[in-house]
Amino acid sequence: MKKLLLVFVSVLFLSNTWINAQTPPSAPANGGTPAITGFTNGMARNAGFMTYYWDAKKGKVWLEVDKFDTEFLYYPTLAQGVGSNDIGLDRGRLGQEHVVKFQRSGNKVLLIEPNYAYRALTSDPLERRAVEESFAQSVHAGFDIAAEEGDRVLIDLTPFLMQDAVGAVQAISQTKQGTYKFDPLRSAMYIPRTKSFPQNTEFETIITITGEGAGTYLREVVPTPAAVTMHQHHSFVQLPSLENSPYKPRLFDPRIGYGGIEFFDYATPVSQPITKRYISRHRLEKKNPSAAVSEAVKPIVYYLDPGTPEPIRTALMEGTAWWNQAFEAAGYKDAFQVKLLPADADPMDIRYNLIQWVHRSTRGWSYGASIIDPRTGEILKGKVTLGSLRVRQDYLIAQGLVGEFNTPTDPNATDTSPMMQMSLDRLRQLAAHEVGHTLGLPHNYLASTQGRASVMDYPTMVANVKGASIDLSDAYAKGIGTYDKWSIRYGYEQFATGADEKKELDKIITQMQAAGLSFLTDQDARPEGSVHPATHLWDNGANAIDELRRVMDVRKVALTNFSEKKIPAGMPMATLEEVFVPMYMFHRYQVESVAKILGGQLYTNALRGDGQPVQSLVPAAEQNRALTALLATLDPAFLAVPSPVLAMIPPRPFRFEPNPREVFKRHTGMSFDAMAPPEASASLTLRMLLNPERCARLALQKARDPRLPDLDEVLNQLSKGIVKSPQVAKEGYLGEIARMTERVYVDQLIRLATNKSADGSVRSASHSAILGIINPAAGAGTRSAYVKWLIGQYLSDPDRTVSAPSLAAPDGAPIDPGQEWLSPDCDWR
Repeated sequence: MKKLLLVFVSVLFLSNTWINAQTPPSAPANGGTPAITGFTNGMARNAGFMTYYWDAKKGKVWLEVDKFDTEFLYYPTLAQGVGSNDIGLDRGRLGQEHVVKFQRSGNKVLLIEPNYAYRALTSDPLERRAVEESFAQSVHAGFDIAAEEGDRVLIDLTPFLMQDAVGAVQAISQTKQGTYKFDPLRSAMYIPRTKSFPQNTEFETIITITGEGAGTYLREVVPTPAAVTMHQHHSFVQLPSLENSPYKPRLFDPRIGYGGIEFFDYATPVSQPITKRYISRHRLEKKNPSAAVSEAVKPIVYYLDPGTPEPIRTALMEGTAWWNQAFEAAGYKDAFQVKLLPADADPMDIRYNLIQWVHRSTRGWSYGASIIDPRTGEILKGKVTLGSLRVRQDYLIAQGLVGEFNTPTDPNATDTSPMMQMSLDRLRQLAAHEVGHTLGLPHNYLASTQGRASVMDYPTMVANVKGASIDLSDAYAKGIGTYDKWSIRYGYEQFATGADEKKELDKIITQMQAAGLSFLTDQDARPEGSVHPATHLWDNGANAIDELRRVMDVRKVALTNFSEKKIPAGMPMATLEEVFVPMYMFHRYQVESVAKILGGQLYTNALRGDGQPVQSLVPAAEQNRALTALLATLDPAFLAVPSPVLAMIPPRPFRFEPNPREVFKRHTGMSFDAMAPPEASASLTLRMLLNPERCARLALQKARDPRLPDLDEVLNQLSKGIVKSPQVAKEGYLGEIARMTERVYVDQLIRLATNKSADGSVRSASHSAILGIINPAAGAGTRSAYVKWLIGQYLSDPDRTVSAPSLAAPDGAPIDPGQEWLSPDCDWR
């Protein structure tokens, strides 16, 4: 009996010991929810907007939730990137903002996102509830309550933080860089950059994704491509109160550019549009609302990354500061400021608008993004990302235009050359441009045709011919544009108490239009088949045709002056090709601009009753002048690479492999291909001319106005200028170029004729043009046996025609032109 009692007591003792070992010291003996104080004993407590605890032993983050049903902002960020512009996973990349709130149900806490895309702006709670209950919400996460004390509960936030929040796996898959998945065993919290501030709480994680089939872009930047490790960041941010000192949203007007938010408002009268559109802007108020010019209650201050080197740092600060000129026009004194980020400031703090200097393995886009309150459109923080290699490309272009390396370069000397001055001028403009996005402004691609009216255009340098040389002293504008002042007035001007804001805003736009300024943006400019002849990227001048001719003159001087002095002494001669490429292709963007004149339409974002012209077709004389100018870019003499240049670019030396984007593609292996630049340039012009959408407009426009050229007439002129060129029958380099251009032209005609997505009249006109090329009686008549064979193949079996793709030009924009529409230079919200 004593032995049995001893065994029972031993078992009871061991059971209690095991239970105590599994239960936190503060846990009630009855198994209830433990108290927060005891549960977190020994953990590091971090107070701020949200209080969290770090359990170093278990690698867990415990979040204290003390406000239920209180909305805040959540968004992820890529804190340390991958370093490839093409993949797009850059340091500082912002994820999507989400308005969320914690909601308790029993022993569970849900992180819920209300649906702000559908609302009822009314004081009637029942009407608001009807809309809320009609559309789905999103639950981002669910948590079990681990501890509780009063109205506060403790949840394990770690599983929510351990995820691929910025979509790195998806980005790698979309860019065809491999098949990857999130690896939790190789991921952990990163406590040095996990902090809590008065208005925001920040969590950072080390995230690893693993996989196989890594593409070229990924292999270039990851030490072991099977494992891609980056830092991802999670931000919980306090939202402004909608009741106390509320921010007043401002209505969007399509005649002046602003990004922003839009939603359905079901409280809108049936006779009015149900979609509400607000602009995005910072909160800015005058200290003295009645004064014409007043200091701001709280100025907008931007802080520059102190890791930016000189003289770039000074140039970026100067360019950013240009915006104060626009805010002065809106009635503010020193309301916009730029400073260097203080040593004791943290860039993660929501209170700091940040300009970040980012490094990549290749040149790439810069971005201006904003963290926005999705409820109102208020900008809470501006975030600019500037790619460091862009300035080197600007310098390279200046090198080709004016470079003269007569003596060995001292790497320690201050560079005061025209090349460096042009590059710094471009950086000033770039800083102003990207910061403009974070103020709420989209691109305005009309500005370059209206006297450099906006830094929100994409500018190319203005190079002027002076005698036998080129001058870059006026390469870029120096200061904010006139359109920029009007746009800031629209977004930020504070009107007198009692004023009708809508009428005041309409007055600003009317005055802007009277000054000869207007707005069109990416949708109007980026597609190759876009319509408006004055809306384009990287162009200049009030008239595209006149500017093309001027640019061709600059190109001629640049090619004539091209010599080995365009690179420093001691550099391999083969590296001259990287400098030569932008000189040879100097006309490329102006060609695209002129092509839009053919079948082009002039239009505005007119509103009914505002008196603006709505749209009109480009006059026939201008369209014919554009075709003549474009045919000049297909002249063999224009396309030929100067003989001295061909003699000075040898095959690449060992360990000086070129970046494929920076040199011409070639058919000749290691040797520089004398036909590659002409083929790339001719292909560009013909691709622009024979764009299916442009051709469809050409085919139709004569029916609308018999004075205008139709597609048959344009193709007839092309065939005469290319197939009947006197050079086609000649020997030598120019003859080879003429025959190459003929082949490219016929290839593209066949593609157009066999394009099942093209308009029927376009395919018909292309087919007729093809028949005319093999029929001397039709006025063209090719002598090329290859062209006759190719056309014969097309006629016998159109769907199986073998057509070789033309060599494409090296990248002109920071990334492949095919990706520009999906990945614009400036990611703005």
